[in-house]
Amino acid sequence: MDDFNSASVRKYLIELQDLIVARLEQVDGRKFRRDNWNKGDGCGGGICCIIEEGNVLERGGVAFSHVTGDKMPPSATAHRPELAGRRWEALGVSLVLHPRNPYAPTAHANVRMFVAMKDGEEPVFWFGGSMDLTPYYGYAEDAVHFHQACKDSLATFGDDLYPKYKKWCDNYFYLKHRQEQRGIGGIFFDDLSEPDFATAFAIQQSVGDHFLSAYVPILERRKDTPYGERERDFQLYRRGRYVEFNLVIDRGTIFGLQTNGRTESILLSMPPLVKWRYDWHPEKGTPEARLYEEFLVPRDWV
Repeated sequence: MDDFNSASVRKYLIELQDLIVARLEQVDGRKFRRDNWNKGDGCGGGICCIIEEGNVLERGGVAFSHVTGDKMPPSATAHRPELAGRRWEALGVSLVLHPRNPYAPTAHANVRMFVAMKDGEEPVFWFGGSMDLTPYYGYAEDAVHFHQACKDSLATFGDDLYPKYKKWCDNYFYLKHRQEQRGIGGIFFDDLSEPDFATAFAIQQSVGDHFLSAYVPILERRKDTPYGERERDFQLYRRGRYVEFNLVIDRGTIFGLQTNGRTESILLSMPPLVKWRYDWHPEKGTPEARLYEEFLVPRDWV
């Protein structure tokens, strides 16, 4: 099967987690807590690296998991009904970073591989990945930088991938019940197995490898920006949209809950503080209104 090798994927993902955590610890000045967990019944486990009340990151998690199951859940077979009922294996690294400073955006990234197995047949594999940015106060230079890094991560594999995966990201990270984008997007892909294992794995690796260069310069640029109660209040309000997306729409969250996954790891992405208001709208001409008008709309940044 084109040199299919889940062990090589596992090795890469663990190394990626260590690399990202080490760099974020440099930025924050505090260490992440490492939590090794086991799902039980021989169904795998993972490593959660978490920081709370850091100097820069109010909450951040970088999680590796490698789990298996006897029957694929509905969330995994929605687009592949022919695989329903098969044994499965899933491994990936997922991260969400919530900075304390409202001028520093929240970031998310995920790289993963899924395998469906049936006796007497070759395993069916596919890769997925994404990274996206959710600012509370928009800066064009940050948006350009982030999207350029996303584009760079795919450049080796053809000029068509970035626009395709950018559009996919805009469509995926969209709150239909609010008719709002979650943020300024980035890239998103799933169900990737073509043209072969080596190429699909290489695309996943490149996306994972570009996350730090996409996000850390923005975080370092914004983390010490002076702010007051107004900015903090708006940040907590907008975090509510993040919670709504993750609990209502996100396929990863749904998959984890449907497979009786570890709740602490699944909900690691939740911000520590959040607010909701009834029918609130920003005043015209304010920086908060500018976020909606100029940044929470799909556009070509590069």
